[in-house]
Amino acid sequence: MTLMAGAAVLVGIAGAGYWYFSGGQAPQGFRLAKIERGDLVAAVSSTGTLNPVVSVQVGSQVSGQVKEIFVDYNSVVKKGDVIARIDPDSFTLRVNQAMADLEAGRATALTQRANLGALQAEVSRAQVALAEAERNLKRNQMLVEKGFVSQAALETSQAAVATAREQVKTAQAQRAVGEAQVKNGEALVKQRESQLSQARVDLERTTIRAPVDGIVISRSVDAGQTVAASLQAPTLFLIARNLTDMQVEASIDESEIGRIAVGQDATFTVDSFPGRTFRGKVTQVRKAALVVQNVVTYTAIISAPNPDLTLLPGMTTNVRITVANREKTLKLPNAALRYRPPGVEAPAKGQKGAPRSEAGAGAAPGGGGQGQANRERLVRELGLNAEQAAKLEAIQRSTAERIAAISTDDPAQRKKEAARLRAQSRSEIAAILNDEQRTRYETLASEQRGVATRTGTVWTTDASGKPKSVNVRLGITDGSHTELLGGDLKEGDSVIVGNLAAGARPEAKASSGPRFGF
Repeated sequence: MTLMAGAAVLVGIAGAGYWYFSGGQAPQGFRLAKIERGDLVAAVSSTGTLNPVVSVQVGSQVSGQVKEIFVDYNSVVKKGDVIARIDPDSFTLRVNQAMADLEAGRATALTQRANLGALQAEVSRAQVALAEAERNLKRNQMLVEKGFVSQAALETSQAAVATAREQVKTAQAQRAVGEAQVKNGEALVKQRESQLSQARVDLERTTIRAPVDGIVISRSVDAGQTVAASLQAPTLFLIARNLTDMQVEASIDESEIGRIAVGQDATFTVDSFPGRTFRGKVTQVRKAALVVQNVVTYTAIISAPNPDLTLLPGMTTNVRITVANREKTLKLPNAALRYRPPGVEAPAKGQKGAPRSEAGAGAAPGGGGQGQANRERLVRELGLNAEQAAKLEAIQRSTAERIAAISTDDPAQRKKEAARLRAQSRSEIAAILNDEQRTRYETLASEQRGVATRTGTVWTTDASGKPKSVNVRLGITDGSHTELLGGDLKEGDSVIVGNLAAGARPEAKASSGPRFGF
């Protein structure tokens, strides 16, 4: 009996050891994880720089030596305050010279007006002489007819009239010259007045004033330094208009910029305040590309409220922009997507079961598991009634059929036509919604912008404990979990995330936290 009892103990120990080393949870020694329902947030991470929303560079429009500086770093200034002064002596002399030139020009103009008066008098005298010569000519004509004077006297009178007429023309021409000289003198006076005004403006510009209310965040000049404004205005000060309202200029990689849209929520941190998270929104996506060493990036502007003046210009930020979020959606661990049983190679791209990306708005809205998941999500989040749900299904199925019926072989044309049909589908869906539902639908459509869906393969265990592959359709990911849109899996099902046996591949380990593209 003792020997039989000992043998039974040994058998029990051996069985327990086999159960332990085989993993306990699964006969083949697999680590399992359950498909759960929860929230997912997809984000784009980047770095950026904090800057004031409005910063004004204050320069000098005139060249000279800086005589006085009245502000320093962090000085609060009001619009019109004097912040620096350039030595005005040479500009004062220019003003005095321009005043003297103006007086000389005015005196010249007065002389020319007087000369014009004399020339006008000369014209009048010549006209009087002509009138006298014409009277003498008429008198001599009458006397010649009566035979009292000779023909020679008549001819002399005629010559005197012709001479008087020419003298009138000469006087009139001289008067015209005098009038032109007067106009020239008046123009010269205006020119000298403009020169005087310019000299006074330059003198005024030696006093540099604050163009806006704000705070001085940079000073690049000292008293005694000479500034030259011949080619461009040198920057002397940088004034931030309002440090309580700042912005982050984030550099977004070209592969991610399609997912960024105005209005998306964003968070960022700065090294100066570890553990503190600041919030803002995307206010602008600049279309100008920045190319540095063949790396293309775009700038996204993120609002950064700073009421307590904690944030300072120039700080480096770590930015996280929320591009999509899902509430109470099915999610599976990313480790399940990376797992492959020993001896099973990952399928090559293009083979059955290989991951395949599709634009979120590009898949047929009524086809397959994705269409059903999309429809269920709209019904749930928009609160559609039975009639609206039926109309939604009809619209999506009709759109899917029309997309499938596109006959062109040109991929670009097919994509363009499919995009048109999807836009039409969105308009038809919006038409069956009330105002509140339509607003929510537009928000969901905005969140979907740039979000890609793809297919993948995960592994479960069959009834005998052997691994079995399951094709799934996937949505957004937060780096540790991925949205499950379709496939033969449901909430509570278990998927394999790794092996319990020694020598398990490192990639089979479950991810410990979110991973981002940057």
